[in-house]
Amino acid sequence: MAEVLRIEHLHAWYGESHILHGVDLTVNKGEVVTLLGRNGSGRTTTLKSIMGLVGRRAGSIVVQGQETVSWPTHRIAHLGIGYCPEERAIFSSLSVEENLMLPPRIGEGGMSVEEIYDMFPNLRERRKTAQGTKLSGGEQQMLAMARILRTGAHLLLLDEITEGLAPVIVQALGRVIVKLKERGFTIVLVEQNFRFAAPLADRFYVMEHGKIAESFTAVELESKTQLLKEYLGV
Repeated sequence: MAEVLRIEHLHAWYGESHILHGVDLTVNKGEVVTLLGRNGSGRTTTLKSIMGLVGRRAGSIVVQGQETVSWPTHRIAHLGIGYCPEERAIFSSLSVEENLMLPPRIGEGGMSVEEIYDMFPNLRERRKTAQGTKLSGGEQQMLAMARILRTGAHLLLLDEITEGLAPVIVQALGRVIVKLKERGFTIVLVEQNFRFAAPLADRFYVMEHGKIAESFTAVELESKTQLLKEYLGV
């Protein structure tokens, strides 16, 4: 399997706060990898570190064979990485389609608007009329993900995409991730909703106190139930 992302001995800081303490993980092409852990364990900071969105980083982050730990964010993004932050960042004054067309292309093979609407039928219905603020939370989350797919990104970093959403929307997002995996996307999920993540992921990393505490595959998941209860309280 081709390696898309390798992180070794990663440390990260916000100002004086030392958040990550030597994180090691790998992600292979076409995999869905989930970072599990309690709030404050360092999962979101790991995604932000990959994108260069923290105060300071040390260690190694290799994307597509290139060491990026000293690179600025815009240069990292052009390696084909799409980051969907928890706060979504939808432009409230723009329509669905205007939001969708906003980000620049960063690589070849971005999905067409029609392909995106096939994947997110809710957005097709609202494409011209709805302003960002008039969308439901679930529709905003779909739009935040859809925006990335048009850019040509093939490594997707998705941060808490199900948080606060109705079960029917969560199920729809699960189906989207399955379709994206079928199309060859590589996905790193930070997810509090273990029931959502469990059937989707190929591999799991459990984070605690800014480190990787455990890692295991989907095949091993059942045997790790007790361990996950201790780490996550699920």
